[in-house]
Amino acid sequence: MSGSATITPLATFRNDSPYPFCPGCGHGVILNRLNEALVQLDLDPHEVVLVSDIGCSGLSDQYFATNAFHGLHGRSVTYACGIKLARPELTVVVIMGDGGTGIGGTHLLNAARRNIGVTVLVFNNFNFGMTGGQHSTTTPLAAVTSTTLAGNLERPLDICGTLAVNGAGFAYRGTSFDKHLSERIAEGIRSPGFAILDIWELCTAYYAPSNQLTGKALFGMLEELGLPVGVVGRNDVEDYGDAFRRAHPVVGKRAVPGLEPLEPGFEASLDKRFELAVAGSAGEKVRSAVRLAARAGILSGLRATQRDDYPITVQSGHSLSELILSPVPFAYSGMRKPDALLVLSEDGLKKAQGYLDAMGAEDRVFAIPGLRPQTRASLTIVDPRQAAVRVTRHNRSLVALAAMLSELDLFQFAALEAAAGLLAPAYRAACLEAILAGRALGAIDQ
Repeated sequence: MSGSATITPLATFRNDSPYPFCPGCGHGVILNRLNEALVQLDLDPHEVVLVSDIGCSGLSDQYFATNAFHGLHGRSVTYACGIKLARPELTVVVIMGDGGTGIGGTHLLNAARRNIGVTVLVFNNFNFGMTGGQHSTTTPLAAVTSTTLAGNLERPLDICGTLAVNGAGFAYRGTSFDKHLSERIAEGIRSPGFAILDIWELCTAYYAPSNQLTGKALFGMLEELGLPVGVVGRNDVEDYGDAFRRAHPVVGKRAVPGLEPLEPGFEASLDKRFELAVAGSAGEKVRSAVRLAARAGILSGLRATQRDDYPITVQSGHSLSELILSPVPFAYSGMRKPDALLVLSEDGLKKAQGYLDAMGAEDRVFAIPGLRPQTRASLTIVDPRQAAVRVTRHNRSLVALAAMLSELDLFQFAALEAAAGLLAPAYRAACLEAILAGRALGAIDQ
């Protein structure tokens, strides 16, 4: 049996609900052209996502039989880029107004600069129509709006020119009256990389009556502003998503930057979720030591999450790392109290007091000499100073953690050695030495 599904072409992507727009508004016309473009492209509606912005145009996605996402004003392009990067097989179309091009201008610019494969339709009626007709980034010079009663003093944003010069793969300017608008929308969707379509139209509630703008005058305004129409820009630049997936290894269905896949090759004794925390001082490589333990867990076939907490001063104050290991997938990565806690300094002791208060007799606390954690948990002392290696602030966490893991026996100790063996050569030997020295340390139950 073939794994591919049979797709029945749709005669329309519209549902039966009528549009809610004002009489004469161009939004409905543009949406009809979008519907025709989707039909032309013969797309699976399950593989199409309409991402809408705020404003009258933001009402649009609910009238289509596709997936949809509706978010904050000006952020629709960011949502769309995230969807496209996570699911490159999807067709992602953004519907936004000219207001969103100002509020989310930097998102538009960077999506074009990266050439991310989404298609953006700007329903450009030169004002914020939903909120009373305030001027926007595309309001022409001298135009009258509710916030520019004496005439707009700002030059309008050339959306296509700005995005094309910054790398957009496809840039088109036209109007809702264009006979071939559906073909241009389809062309934009088909084009690799980022596509922008700046579609001029009439806001019949505010802008058009305030400026005596008609369909014919719309074309005159284009000419007066000296802005070209039609396909005004193309850039043969590689789609960012394609470049990302080519540059990074793929784990499952996802490209993982900067990491090589960890292939399990060791056994773990864990049969349930286990939560571990290490509390020390910033600058003592607490995070690095716990990261090695996390990788050792993954090399043992376990799922692992790590959460780090430290002040913005980075090299002073506490450093607390949480590690959750589980033989089965888990969704919640929070920690109320750990099953085992390693305390390495007064900074760590102070930060971990909440954990110590919550831990019970079934839990275990490990601490270095001189610290006296107040807790109901079983206390074990490990003394890195007794290790057969020169202990410094840079390896003490790893020595003590190795001693703790040897005592807990969560997975084969060889997995921790293997995790250290995957480090860069500059760190590999020193970490292996610290791990082996920690394993040889004796633990003293209190």
